[in-house]
Amino acid sequence: MVTVLLAGGHVLLEDVPGVGKTVLAKSLARAVDGTVNRIQFTPDLLPSDVTGVQIFDRQSKDLRFHEGPVFANVVIADEINRAPAKTQSALLEAMEERQVSTDGTTYPLPTPFMVVATQNPWDLDGTYPLPEAQRDRFMVRLSPGYPDAEAEARMLTRHRVSDPLDVLRPVADAATIAHLQGLVTEVHVAEEVTDFLVRLGRATREHPEIRLGVSPRALLQWMRMAQAEAASTGRDYVTPSDIVDVAQAVAGHRVVLHVPDDARGTAAATIIEAVLASVPAPSPSGRGALAGRR
Repeated sequence: MVTVLLAGGHVLLEDVPGVGKTVLAKSLARAVDGTVNRIQFTPDLLPSDVTGVQIFDRQSKDLRFHEGPVFANVVIADEINRAPAKTQSALLEAMEERQVSTDGTTYPLPTPFMVVATQNPWDLDGTYPLPEAQRDRFMVRLSPGYPDAEAEARMLTRHRVSDPLDVLRPVADAATIAHLQGLVTEVHVAEEVTDFLVRLGRATREHPEIRLGVSPRALLQWMRMAQAEAASTGRDYVTPSDIVDVAQAVAGHRVVLHVPDDARGTAAATIIEAVLASVPAPSPSGRGALAGRR
């Protein structure tokens, strides 16, 4: 989650109910001393409930734009697949271009801007599956999964009388996060590593079991995620291992198979592993592949 924040992307948390998706999203939001808004997606939610609406001002005799909850540094879109496609699409421009356009006027969103969406892949009653165009705008998909027995026991002991969010305090402000995001974009990506990423992307499009592979937008987000992964380890250059380490999180929700996958994307994960194994990585001795600018 922190790596995605530094990469300037958005996160889709997809798992069964009750494993802490919303708490995880709120925890990240509380760690950043910025504006945070939570949107509970429901079938009757309208696009204007997300982006904002024009309101007539009696004093000025003019229309005034009232900002919606999407105008925040961190936006928690809870149960995003509960809203119809028209409402889901209200986030498309905001997530891609960091702006909202209405009635011929464009309003920039605050910096940094991150959407953390949650959804349950198992409960299909009253849900509207995210279209491919919407899923492609999420840099990664993460599944928290069930905690182990020891962690569940600690949870029952520590959280039975208090909310775990009550003890969280901000560790960075919005300006610091924006500065760190700028530093991540400067992490060096050698030509050999770029070529490796391109070959991986093309391999997903040519795989016989994949109907729709990763898009050029996905490759760009894949690279940015690898840059943030490298920066988080203190390096100013990307290695092929960084590309491989984030592959499942970046590509797993984007590939569309000829045979429908299960809710956990098990088949897609297996195929992506096969793609990674089929594309040779640059040799560490290759020119500049692992050496960075120096």
